[in-house]
Amino acid sequence: IMSRKFFVGGNWKMNGDKKSLGEIINTLNSAKLDPNTEVVCGAPSIYLDFARSKLDPKIGVAAQNCYKVAKGAFTGEISPAMIKDCGVNWVILGHSERRWVFGETDELIGQKCAHALENGLGVIACIGEKLDEREAGITEKVVNAQTKHFADNIKDWSKVVLAYEPVWAIGTGKTASPAQAQEVHDKLRQWVKANVSAEVGNSVRIIYGGSVTGGTCKELASMADVDGFLVGGAALKPEFVDIINAKQ
Repeated sequence: IMSRKFFVGGNWKMNGDKKSLGEIINTLNSAKLDPNTEVVCGAPSIYLDFARSKLDPKIGVAAQNCYKVAKGAFTGEISPAMIKDCGVNWVILGHSERRWVFGETDELIGQKCAHALENGLGVIACIGEKLDEREAGITEKVVNAQTKHFADNIKDWSKVVLAYEPVWAIGTGKTASPAQAQEVHDKLRQWVKANVSAEVGNSVRIIYGGSVTGGTCKELASMADVDGFLVGGAALKPEFVDIINAKQ
């Protein structure tokens, strides 16, 4: 089995200002980070330029969303071309807040994914079930359907990281147990092997999100199919360094 480079994304969401983000950036720049972990920070679009100019070049930056075309009369939107023009190489797509707060459909998210990849951005592709779906026993069905909408729009998987985020665990303090996370990640990997290819199934990184903290990260990171994290609240705190170093 090929080794998958551990990937830790920090999703700052709609948080921070130049002062507080400058402080977390200074913390990251001066910290001793595991050189075997790929780190990417998801900044609000208005701070993409700021984050990219201040962060050490070895730390990546992601936009938290983008639109499905390069330019045009789409007030309030940003395109992959603009993101790249700021020196930023990643975008987060399909986050549960985009799906459930802003009503983005699987179809739209798939179109965004195709356009972002065509324009050379890496995509952090988010999937995950809500509490009622887990309780109804349809977790696998839900995440497979969401993954299929991404997969149908992906030609080159080398620039894609799959982020499994159970919606019931995001910002609630509830974390999927390491065993729960591993079970879903394993099933997702089996789905990719069966529906894309064995090679992609083995190589694609599947990261976990949902109330990841310095306290929970080490055990989660020890699971065979957990290849990293997408971190929310803790990404704005110094403990983000401990999460980045979870494999050490």
